[in-house]
Amino acid sequence: MTAVPGPDGLLRCPWGATDDHLYRDYHDTEWGRELHGRDALYERLCLEAFQSGLSWITILRKRDNFRSAFAGFDPEKVATFDTGDVERLMNDASIVRNRAKIEAAVGNARAIQDFDLDAVLWSFAPTPRTRRLVSISDVPAITAESTAMAKELKRRGLRFFGPTTAYALMQATGMVDDHLSGCLVEPPNTDSSSRYRPR
Repeated sequence: MTAVPGPDGLLRCPWGATDDHLYRDYHDTEWGRELHGRDALYERLCLEAFQSGLSWITILRKRDNFRSAFAGFDPEKVATFDTGDVERLMNDASIVRNRAKIEAAVGNARAIQDFDLDAVLWSFAPTPRTRRLVSISDVPAITAESTAMAKELKRRGLRFFGPTTAYALMQATGMVDDHLSGCLVEPPNTDSSSRYRPR
């Protein structure tokens, strides 16, 4: 499926051409936009892990609740969470109550205290494509880069973060541009020498 008209008649990726303004706004203003910063990337890393097995709109609708429950996704604060906090989160119906995912979010906050999350994640950004993909069926779920990223993060102690989740993170944070040809979202400026950091 190629880019299709949304409710306003403008072409978007099929998943973003929806009547749900939350999904549409996320597609138009966040997904695929270059994102840097430890806290912002930690939030996306957590949300992508919580999304595993669920629809992304479920996570978007609970996003503010997640931010409240996880101290604004400040990894230094989350790193101090103890078993009592885990139980508090398990009893919080406003978020996804999955013990393995909650414990991973806390453990991952502790793990990223020991390295520059931004630099490590962006070191796996591939060379930009020369042109956008045409169909949603052309968009990969896993790449060599996402597999390598997942392996490196596992080595550094992160959990609940496999190659598929890694690629979803790469899409969400602009490490790859998977907006389809014709989509209203402007392609990123790939002339910036700072965008792709060498490993």
